[in-house]
Amino acid sequence: MAKAKKKTKKSSNTKAVKADWPQKRNLFFRPERMKYVRKLIKNDGCVFCISSKKDISFESLCVYKSKHSQIILNKYPYNNGHLLVLPLAHVGDLLTLSPERYEDLHKTLRLAVQAVQSVYEPNGFNIGMNHGATSGAGIPDHLHYHIVPRWSGDLNFFPLIAETKVVIESLEQSYEKFSEYFKKVKVG
Repeated sequence: MAKAKKKTKKSSNTKAVKADWPQKRNLFFRPERMKYVRKLIKNDGCVFCISSKKDISFESLCVYKSKHSQIILNKYPYNNGHLLVLPLAHVGDLLTLSPERYEDLHKTLRLAVQAVQSVYEPNGFNIGMNHGATSGAGIPDHLHYHIVPRWSGDLNFFPLIAETKVVIESLEQSYEKFSEYFKKVKVG
């Protein structure tokens, strides 16, 4: 039977274990992620609406707000720098946004892409929205765009078969980088 030695904890929610089988590698266990994946965590209301009522802070994961939109870190990022852009209003249908809110949302989307480009310098992006529950939207009643920075060779088989992605930067580190960016940037 293979032996595993425990390393020091990275945080209260993440455990790193060094495994010697079949190859030496670090394994990261995130058991709290299973509750999210299985939708066992029930929230009192929309998590995006809860976030939109809070100030820009690490607690809300919000790094920027405009008149009608906001940019937040994805709590469970696919890659470092994964951002979400969403309207402040609880709207689940893009066609029901007023022209002013639609324009603001897309200006904010553009600003978020510029921020990721400046902070992380990726080789490319996945940018998109799953519109409605049938399309795969995890929170179908509140529109949100995903901006996922991509680098050559950043994807392996693990996300495909294990629904797990190793992200090499903590949310705190990502938040600090984006906070610094948005303090310096002039919008408008």
